Amino acid sequence: MSSSGVFPFSRKHNTNKSEDGRPQMPQAIAHRGYKAKYPENTMSAFSSAVEIGAHAVETDVHITKDGVVVLSHDNTLNRCFNRPEQIIDCDWSFIAPLLTTQEPKQHMPRLIDLLEYLAHPKRADIWVLLDIKLDNNDEDIMRLIASTIASVPALPSHPWSSRIVLGCWSAKYIPLAAKHLPGFPCTHIGFSISYARQFLPIPNVSFNMLLPILMAPGGKKFLRDCKKAQKPVLAWTVNATEKMEWCITREIDGVITDDPKLFLE
Repeated sequence: MSSSGVFPFSRKHNTNKSEDGRPQMPQAIAHRGYKAKYPENTMSAFSSAVEIGAHAVETDVHITKDGVVVLSHDNTLNRCFNRPEQIIDCDWSFIAPLLTTQEPKQHMPRLIDLLEYLAHPKRADIWVLLDIKLDNNDEDIMRLIASTIASVPALPSHPWSSRIVLGCWSAKYIPLAAKHLPGFPCTHIGFSISYARQFLPIPNVSFNMLLPILMAPGGKKFLRDCKKAQKPVLAWTVNATEKMEWCITREIDGVITDDPKLFLE
């Protein structure tokens, strides 16, 4: 395993402090961008999340037939673009002109588009969580993510390895991350505490868990074990105010939410 990357959302690095003695606030991570207000996984959703003060954006990656890394939760174009095709069967030139069915209509962005936006000095403190979907070829997508990141010059004081967290559902992605993106931090995305526990002793891997799993029996002990192992924990998807309060009280490191503005308020 390569040397560990710095987790931008760990409480050790979180300067989002409370002034009234309450627990330190988790970071606000915009789920597919500012999804509550804009079409998900679009540049408007990402830029709007940044403008309202989100610490980070979460997005999903797939690859096109011609090897372009694009930002889409689904592996098909149906739900967001009203097209029947699968992304892996389409060249980027086919996808590029498509517009979302949701207003304001937007194009599907590529990973390179998001990185070029984040490369501006005034956005140096914003980081990104990449949800690497399992319906891609694992070797191909990790290689293409790496080459895309390498193609966008990082800010000298903010290397991409301090601003990009690789979200991995399966254990098989961890060695691939070390191979193609050495030094980049990983986070296990999951909804099973028993499966997640295998990552507790592995360096450079944090946790991004479905919130109801953390709130269920066994969740409290898992959070305690994560703290003991100095493993940061994120929770998804947190939209109700009482669930946001739960995350604050339990000292979750980051909250992934469709409405980062509501959480920050």
